[in-house]
Amino acid sequence: MDASSQFQDTLPVSSDALLAQLDDWGLPYVLHEHVPLRTVEDAKSVEETMIVPGEKALRIKNLYLRDKKKRNYLVTLEQDREIDLKVLGAQLGVGNLSFGSADRLLENLGVRPGAVTPLAMINGAEKGVRFFMDDAVKEADVIYVHPLVNDRTVAMEVSALWAFLEKLDVTPEFLEMACD
Repeated sequence: MDASSQFQDTLPVSSDALLAQLDDWGLPYVLHEHVPLRTVEDAKSVEETMIVPGEKALRIKNLYLRDKKKRNYLVTLEQDREIDLKVLGAQLGVGNLSFGSADRLLENLGVRPGAVTPLAMINGAEKGVRFFMDDAVKEADVIYVHPLVNDRTVAMEVSALWAFLEKLDVTPEFLEMACD
């Protein structure tokens, strides 16, 4: 199975159910459907079809990480950030970090590789996943995120993302990232 909407019904929360929840909570978004995006490079190939000229948008990459004590982290960063897991672990104050397995990703965030997203905290909040976010989000008006699958992207105002996280009782921890 891949991370596309074709297999969304095998997830703990389907993409359709997530979108319905956003609607129920009155959180606006614009849905874009596209080919499955597995990498930042894939995402960049379709960005111009989604991005509104002149908007202060944050395009992101998301990392599902674990430390040696088997604690889970979702880290959302501006898509072009260079990452050194040793440095990031020290910055988070957690020591050695490594990428979590596909099975653990599904268990803890309810998504498959290629579809990691801040919206996965709808599952991660109950599993104790800590959420860290690039402080570059503070300069953005809009953020582009997958709605639990990688062949859809939602553009939502950052304030709507905050409202979503508040509904889940999730408070992101901000990372001050050095300029690359």
